[in-house]
Amino acid sequence: MIKITIIGSGNVAQHLIDAFAKSNAIEIIQVFSRSQKQIISNLDSSKITNDWNNLKYADLYIIAVSDDAIGTVSSQLPFENRLVVHTSGSAPLTSLDGKNRKGVFYPLQTFTKGKAVNFKTIPLCLETQFENDYTLLEKVASSISDNIYPIDSHQRKALHVAAVFVNNFTNYLYQLGNDICLENHVSFDILKPLILETAEKLLTLSPKDAQTGPAKRNDVSTIEAHESFLSDENQSTIYKILTQSIQNHGKKL
Repeated sequence: MIKITIIGSGNVAQHLIDAFAKSNAIEIIQVFSRSQKQIISNLDSSKITNDWNNLKYADLYIIAVSDDAIGTVSSQLPFENRLVVHTSGSAPLTSLDGKNRKGVFYPLQTFTKGKAVNFKTIPLCLETQFENDYTLLEKVASSISDNIYPIDSHQRKALHVAAVFVNNFTNYLYQLGNDICLENHVSFDILKPLILETAEKLLTLSPKDAQTGPAKRNDVSTIEAHESFLSDENQSTIYKILTQSIQNHGKKL
């Protein structure tokens, strides 16, 4: 079995612990956490440490902490020339301290505390300095996911930016839509079938081909009516920017 140590206790760390615990190819030998109470999985408490000097030998060390802590955490590891990876979508390979062999193990998914995910469907984006390390990292990834991709630091940054558009920004638009419904005493539940259908269309169509709506049709009268309806300045500004962007998309400006 491949022995791994996970360093961190946030959402990504917790989900990785749960996923690896179900794998027959992986043994979690240790988790580093400043507080044992932060580990919410069924992991044996004897495997949790908050002392750098107590870290045991592992085939792989996965650092699952905030981006700005990666460098500091990796520099505190009390050993050299072992395979150490981080889980960030935006931090480059070089953010890891140079005394160990570097890699990235990036699960491209949104993680929420207490909400289970199916890791088999999650894309895992991998990067290493050395080919042998990639082979090991690929084995680890394949033990929990069916979607493995070799992605370098530049590509991963592009993916992370794209993910902000399709996930974070989209969810904020859901929030604005919910606000509009609440302000006008309409249930947001009425929009949920539309949300699902919009997402499901992308399984068979490109986003460009799936685009509909007044901006796509250049339906000026409907657009003007919507702009007049929106009294909230933030909602109105975003509506105008997105409408103009849809209309300009693909045009040479």
